[in-house]
Amino acid sequence: MRPRALLACATGLAVLLMSGCGGASSPETDSPPSPPPSAALPPQAEPAPAPTRSKPPKPPKPPLRPLPAKLPAGLVRTTGVPEAALTFDDGPDPVWTPKVLDRLKKAKVTATFCVVGTQVRKHPELVRRIVREGHQLCNHSWRHDLDLARRPVAEIRADLVRTNKEIRRAVPDAEVPFYRQPGGRWTAEVVKVARELGMRSLHWTVDPKDWAKPTAATIKKRVKRSARPGAVVLLHDGGGDRAATLAACNGVIAALKRDHGIAALR
Repeated sequence: MRPRALLACATGLAVLLMSGCGGASSPETDSPPSPPPSAALPPQAEPAPAPTRSKPPKPPKPPLRPLPAKLPAGLVRTTGVPEAALTFDDGPDPVWTPKVLDRLKKAKVTATFCVVGTQVRKHPELVRRIVREGHQLCNHSWRHDLDLARRPVAEIRADLVRTNKEIRRAVPDAEVPFYRQPGGRWTAEVVKVARELGMRSLHWTVDPKDWAKPTAATIKKRVKRSARPGAVVLLHDGGGDRAATLAACNGVIAALKRDHGIAALR
């Protein structure tokens, strides 16, 4: 029996040793859990917003040049001959210009059309018809800027050059012998620029104010009353409803023909 008792003691001692090893703490089971990475770092400050780049302020526009007390020298204000001349401003217009051209063709007279660059761009076919039917062209600025003559000389030149380029885009060999300042608000500077570009500055002597839409009878009466030998008559084929101007055309043409004759500008 003693050997069995010795074996039992050895077995019990082995179990006790195994039990004690199993109860030892291990880094995987009994160590406190590691903190999440963020908990071990100091608190982070909110990122500062990126500085916004403000646009640099636009340089102030140069002040407009004052208008002179009287019209500058160098303006064409008469035909230079006994006959009068007809001029039409602010076109070409797809509604009114073809009808004005029809009236002129029927009466067998020619006129000068002072065209606006933006309108030329929209309706080049009308510029081609104006030239094809024997009428003259006149540069009337790019967008009918009433203050163009008061702006820096470089701006004046760029505007007139751009308008001439658009006219010649429609009619490559077009002659543009005249420039007319919108509103007749002339300065010596715009007259000089036009001359340097090969254009004479075209004013007028008769303004029936058809742009204000008086009746056709009123337009005719004003032209007849004011016209003199060599008169340059201002009318409009664009810039708005020109029904009254169109209705006055036949009477105006007949009166001018009878009293003075009608000739192209020279």
